[in-house]
Amino acid sequence: MRKFLTLILIVLMAPVIGGIYGAVHDQLTYTISPEYYTKFKFIQFELAAEGPEAHLTNPRLWVAVVGFLATWWMGASIGFILCLAGLTHATWKQMLRVTLRAFLITMFTAFVTEIAGLVYGRLVLANDPVKAFENWFIPENIIDFKNYIAVGSMHNFSYAGGFIGLIAGIIYSLYQKQNPLRPGLPLPRLPSTRR
Repeated sequence: MRKFLTLILIVLMAPVIGGIYGAVHDQLTYTISPEYYTKFKFIQFELAAEGPEAHLTNPRLWVAVVGFLATWWMGASIGFILCLAGLTHATWKQMLRVTLRAFLITMFTAFVTEIAGLVYGRLVLANDPVKAFENWFIPENIIDFKNYIAVGSMHNFSYAGGFIGLIAGIIYSLYQKQNPLRPGLPLPRLPSTRR
């Protein structure tokens, strides 16, 4: 019963954590390319009418809203899958501890992957001509093309990073079932410098 309640707790927390991650992530990407939001994301999320550029009061707040809306469902999905792996643990405490760590591993992996996407987008993709991005939404009035492409690449890589991180989190969880962390073990003592 406690493991089931732990599962419910994590499943309820996961979309909130995922949404907060997305809100913070989008603050970073907005800093790099405001146009990605004012000419694409705000319109895509129907926060502004279609037009050449969206002008919203307090755009950082709306960037956070876009980030939350774009990732809460990913957090929910990842949390649910990690909980299923967590059910293999002997106790609810171990399940909670290991599953939350697996979630952190997933987020860290996603972050590292999206930074790689940002670098790849800026150093490689942004040097391609506009017509190479016919599957992307590129506004005609874009001013900072390179940063727009870099942020688009970062967003694309973040979903791949979430999937890779999920695999890493599952592996971690299953590994911990075989080699559980034992809480309460004493820390090794450092040699005393006093004589």
